[in-house]
Amino acid sequence: MLVPYDPSWPAQFEQAAAGLRDSGDPDWTIEHIGSTAIPGMRAKPVIDMAVRVTDAAEFERHRASLERDGWRLGSAVRSHPVMILESDGTRTHIAHFFEASAWDAVNQRILRDWLRAHPDDADRYVHAKCDAVAAAARGTASYNAAKTPVIQEIVDRARTARGLPLVEVSDK
Repeated sequence: MLVPYDPSWPAQFEQAAAGLRDSGDPDWTIEHIGSTAIPGMRAKPVIDMAVRVTDAAEFERHRASLERDGWRLGSAVRSHPVMILESDGTRTHIAHFFEASAWDAVNQRILRDWLRAHPDDADRYVHAKCDAVAAAARGTASYNAAKTPVIQEIVDRARTARGLPLVEVSDK
């Protein structure tokens, strides 16, 4: 499930971001998020992206074009639209569409920035992910649920450092 860091992940992100802009809006701000965006971090080999849209209507205007290019609506996330790209039935990319008004408070971006700047927390997060894989294999917790407490603690510190209010990280 988790693989060693792949130095090709940034290039894979750039290629996927260009494809999203071709399918959607060429002016979209798209950032690499998730564990594949943290140099040296073990991760699921799935490229996560944050896409900045003006509002939900903008996302909907481009949705059909994204779907024609292989993206499908997916995920149990409630706070924003998420589209998934698969290859041979395996998830390879996830695009999270965030409204511009929320962009600066997006937990995924805040976590990425914090982990890049705080290697001890990045190491702690890797250990939590490995424990979460083991918990999921035992059937005692889902992968996401098992790592959420550590994510919550790190995001709380990162949001506090930015002067942002604390919020639940889980939105499923």
